[in-house]
Amino acid sequence: MKIKFQKIHEDAIIPKYAKLGDAGMDVTSVENYSINPGEHVLVKTGLKMELPEGYEAQVRPRSGLALKHKITVLNSPGTIDSGYRGEAGVILMNHGKEVFSISKGDRIAQFVIAKHESPEVEEVESLEDSERGEGGFGSTGL
Repeated sequence: MKIKFQKIHEDAIIPKYAKLGDAGMDVTSVENYSINPGEHVLVKTGLKMELPEGYEAQVRPRSGLALKHKITVLNSPGTIDSGYRGEAGVILMNHGKEVFSISKGDRIAQFVIAKHESPEVEEVESLEDSERGEGGFGSTGL
């Protein structure tokens, strides 16, 4: 399987895996940004991509940015569908207390390529009982 990337910005960097066996490939910014505490920004990657049908690119945070700077992907994981042909963007959120700066070329997130199903949807009058029933948030203990 191959994922095709098209550069639409001269400074775009084709994502790559840092190490053999990594699940996520690093994605970089093509512009400089400052994210104030409590704010978010749509970071441009300068890339379009083509995924095989039945696959998605999940946009996930980089663990180091989250741990050290409290920067995360706001809609984590973001989804890039196989039929989408626009520029891939990353919505980053600053949960920290200081302004966070991104420079052109900085690694900002990861793409994880995942297979997915598109099951048939059916409306029914009722659902079958289960052992768990309607027990939801916190119902199995802390």
